[in-house]
Amino acid sequence: MFFAIFFILIVLAPSLWLKYTFKKNDHILTEMPFNPKELGDQILDELQINGVGFETTKTFDHYDPEKKSVRLIGDRFERKSLTAISIICHEIGHAIQDHENYKPLRQRTEIIKKTSWLSRLSNTLMLFAVPGVLATGAYSLLKICVIIILISTLIGLFTHLITLEVELDASFNRAMPIIEDKIPQTYHSACRSVLRAAAFTYVAGVFSNVFSFRYLWILLTRAV
Repeated sequence: MFFAIFFILIVLAPSLWLKYTFKKNDHILTEMPFNPKELGDQILDELQINGVGFETTKTFDHYDPEKKSVRLIGDRFERKSLTAISIICHEIGHAIQDHENYKPLRQRTEIIKKTSWLSRLSNTLMLFAVPGVLATGAYSLLKICVIIILISTLIGLFTHLITLEVELDASFNRAMPIIEDKIPQTYHSACRSVLRAAAFTYVAGVFSNVFSFRYLWILLTRAV
């Protein structure tokens, strides 16, 4: 029961808050002088950051440092809402980090590139190998599975910590100053709430990863 309540508070609550905040601030503002793409182009031009593209995606809003591309879902590039404006400023914040060779962003990119195979292996072991070992009683193999999964979980936790630093910097050190400079003051509080809700999901991700590691450690060490 404790684990279920903890999961709801740490994982589901921030996600629900994010969806609520995004929806609350996603109404069209006809008086807004630019759409997100126009604002993004303007910021990049002013900062003389060249080579950054804009693409629509079906997955999630993000900046790709390898392709130098800002990607937003749906119609967000054209949507004159505070949610869309806040998101484009956040992703442009990542482009600025990339342009400035921001160390945590480089570290996160390299870690993900070099350890993605380990994450896939760990997921496969969790889904198939560990249940199979427990079912057959081949406990000598379980120790190997435990080591691989725990290493992957620790790397995931470290990546989440770096991601938290990257995302907070993009939101509050990069995006918020842009918003304060380009957007009417009456909208600053709403934009900040959008960025804050998004940032909290990354904070929750760190706690969730710590919780997963501890829970996994308890289960697997008992099994061994």
